[in-house]
Amino acid sequence: MMQRVVATLIAGFIATTALAAEPIHPDRIASATSGDWDGDGDTDLAMLVRPGPQDGTEKNAIYILLSDPLLGSMQVQTLARDKVEGDFIHVGNDAVISALPNGSILVTTRNGAEGQRHYEQKLTLAYRNFQFVVAGYTFTRSDDNGVETFDACDLNVLTGKGKRDGIAFSVAPVFTTIEEWNDAMGTAACNS
Repeated sequence: MMQRVVATLIAGFIATTALAAEPIHPDRIASATSGDWDGDGDTDLAMLVRPGPQDGTEKNAIYILLSDPLLGSMQVQTLARDKVEGDFIHVGNDAVISALPNGSILVTTRNGAEGQRHYEQKLTLAYRNFQFVVAGYTFTRSDDNGVETFDACDLNVLTGKGKRDGIAFSVAPVFTTIEEWNDAMGTAACNS
């Protein structure tokens, strides 16, 4: 049932996007999930979309669409281009977007390729003040054997409180939209 809902939402999105003169070929949709992001009781959609051929070396984009029952369609509320690593070509280098039980969105990127330094990064996105902000940032890095070689960092971006290698730390809280976010902000906070 959930797969049918997501497929229907994606089909509606493609039609809506085509009308907005910004077509997205279905082959570019790398990951999608649905949930009620804005808490209005309607099903919304979030997707990771690979860059088009004209985008060069851009990273994947995050599209978040909110259902508009008055229009009978979904409207793009957030489009954050060049945000998410993952080429989906090399084994172990991927990204996924998923719904959390609390209505937030989780974007996970990882590199688990053999013979390379492994990492996993998670961004938690939350709907606040009618926009999607980065609420959480988690990053871990390990060698090929799974042994951590970097202090694992888990940060609540909105409160500035986190844990680095299991030890509590705090930085200045930040309220930033996903469009304004860059991974260097999380790295800087974790290394402070």
